[in-house]
Amino acid sequence: MTIDAVVESIKNKFAGKVLKADKPSFGRAYVDIDPKDVVGFVKYLFKELGFRLNTISGVDSFDGIELLYHLSDDRAGYIVTIRALIKDKADPHIDTITSFTRSGWWIEREVHEMFGVTFDNNDDLRTLLLPDEWPKGVYPLRKDFIPPKRDSRGHTHKPGA
Repeated sequence: MTIDAVVESIKNKFAGKVLKADKPSFGRAYVDIDPKDVVGFVKYLFKELGFRLNTISGVDSFDGIELLYHLSDDRAGYIVTIRALIKDKADPHIDTITSFTRSGWWIEREVHEMFGVTFDNNDDLRTLLLPDEWPKGVYPLRKDFIPPKRDSRGHTHKPGA
């Protein structure tokens, strides 16, 4: 199956739910969808087309928090990225994909910790990378993050302190 056929398959399976689809280069496609549809799209690529979840990345944009689910067909060398923009930056939520793949577990924890996105129905969003004493509501990969201050001796102080 070519990358064009993969994109057509996605469009046919989810008629009317693809907001935009781009193929900027050979073997690479981006499919923009509504956040409420993420589980269905990722599950289709993972379970039915045999793609592997590489990672989930986040971007803090002026319009919201964009999540990018990068999946690959390693045999063919294709990467399809499912993009979903969560517009509520004050309380971003999206459904977890861990109900059908545990491969999303750690990366959902990281995205939660770095961007403040809550993955609904993921019952383990505990701290993964940041120290346990890290202040609640401070997300280091968000645009509103204020880096810790260093004193004249090079010691850091907690964010916002």
